[in-house]
Amino acid sequence: MKNIKYILLLFGLIAFIACNEPEDVLKDTNIEPEPEIILPQLVTGSVDFSTYVAVGNSLTAGFSDNALFKATQENSMPNILSQKFALLGGGSFTQPLMNDNIGGLILGGNIIVNPLTGNQLFKPRLVTTGGAPQDLSDVIGPVTPTTDFALNNPTGPFNNIGVPGARSFHMIAPGYGNIANFPAAANPYFIRMTGNTPNASMLELAMAQSPTFFSLWAGYNDVLGYATSGGDGSSPITDKPTFDFSISTLITTLTSGGAKGVVANIPYVTDIAHFTTVPYNPLDPTNPDFGSQIPTLNGIFSQLNQVFAFLESQGVPNATDRSIVFSQTAASAVIIKDETLIDLSAQIAGVFNASPTFPAFVESFGLPAQAAPIVANLLGAVYGQARQATPNDLFVLPSLSTIGNVNEGQSAFLQSQGLTRALAEQFSVEGISLPLEDKWVLLPSEQAEIKAATDEFNDTIETAANSTGLAFVDANALLTRLATTGIASDNFILTSNLVTGGTFSLDGVHLTSRGYALAANEFMKAIDAAYGTNFEASGNLVDIGTYPTNYSPLLP
Repeated sequence: MKNIKYILLLFGLIAFIACNEPEDVLKDTNIEPEPEIILPQLVTGSVDFSTYVAVGNSLTAGFSDNALFKATQENSMPNILSQKFALLGGGSFTQPLMNDNIGGLILGGNIIVNPLTGNQLFKPRLVTTGGAPQDLSDVIGPVTPTTDFALNNPTGPFNNIGVPGARSFHMIAPGYGNIANFPAAANPYFIRMTGNTPNASMLELAMAQSPTFFSLWAGYNDVLGYATSGGDGSSPITDKPTFDFSISTLITTLTSGGAKGVVANIPYVTDIAHFTTVPYNPLDPTNPDFGSQIPTLNGIFSQLNQVFAFLESQGVPNATDRSIVFSQTAASAVIIKDETLIDLSAQIAGVFNASPTFPAFVESFGLPAQAAPIVANLLGAVYGQARQATPNDLFVLPSLSTIGNVNEGQSAFLQSQGLTRALAEQFSVEGISLPLEDKWVLLPSEQAEIKAATDEFNDTIETAANSTGLAFVDANALLTRLATTGIASDNFILTSNLVTGGTFSLDGVHLTSRGYALAANEFMKAIDAAYGTNFEASGNLVDIGTYPTNYSPLLP
């Protein structure tokens, strides 16, 4: 009887469920159904996307991991935008694709070498196997780029006219894509685009397509070259009149046929991983190669510190601020050359030469006492503008592979002055016994120069955009958010950290494919605000989580 009772109850329950709609069951159990979200249909607003042209530099080209290669071009910010524009009548979007995923360029079948340094120019991409960035050849063996800008250039016209390395004034300059002007006044990436019109400017190639819509992201290189060279003067910041004229010419011309567009400004370089990855105090006392040398180093620098103390007592302001001491218990700052300091080379040499105990100090290194004047002058020349770094100094990313290495040129010079090879190398260790040169560090004064120029340039860009009714992207604010709070998306947070942050590629300057997807979304939001499209409201922003943050060394 009990079994029959339970069977009847079971059938009764089934009947009850069968006779009720799902909504009734949910209601009876106090579970409300999920509301259906109906997104509006994607609308064009006041924009004609039929012919979209992108003008800019490496950030437009899709440059990533210190190279331009096919995979990142296919995930470039303009190409991502073009795929969304196609939903609203946008036409085809052609890019000057590289020949491979190696990255880098060759000329006439030959690797291009800097005649001054002997280093390869336009190298293959950087990769990571989970740690610090490495050259592709260091991971998979020797590789040679196959993209030859003299022999196998693609056929245009190209909708993506993003040229790595281009400054604002390069975009309006004739002959910038003429191979006859290389290397002095032509860019190999642009040489690949000009075809049978080698003297056409980037702007002219854009206008030849009668664009109905454009994006312009210009100005980054106008300050970036100065920053990445440590402010050493080899790549000066573009002067403001030249920049203003270039931006005015670009925007006036691009809009002359009635085209609408979107313009982005310049990020602060001090927010990017290239300048925030290397700490000012990377010298670890637990590293046996450094820690074992600390007592000797401090013994040597104690002599120099006494000189600084004496000079301050004689009226030299803040001379003791230059004292150098390495800690045996905590990380120590590197030694740098600070050209803003008063050059005390002559004073240092003079104090050492006047010291009756200095010849004995020289003899402690195995040198004859007669070498004291030479050593005094050398110490003065090397440490005349030296100090230890502070948290206010920023170091360029390549300094990471320089700090702690012997500067062979300095060592050879010291040997020519009579020092033994071992002693010469001891006094030629970058950042430890030899101050890092200006090209490796951005001093606070140089950072201030860059910020002032960036602010002026951004004012020019925003004013020009507003005066012509263009959409405007505050890329500067976006990258500042990445560097401070990060940007949350789905189940991850994008930051400006190198390798792990997801936004900056392995060169610390350019974006990852995920970073370019983030930028594309910001461009679409700005277009929505200016022209009445609704990419964001209709759910047509891209899912940035589907874009990679790095590429395998074995990428075919």
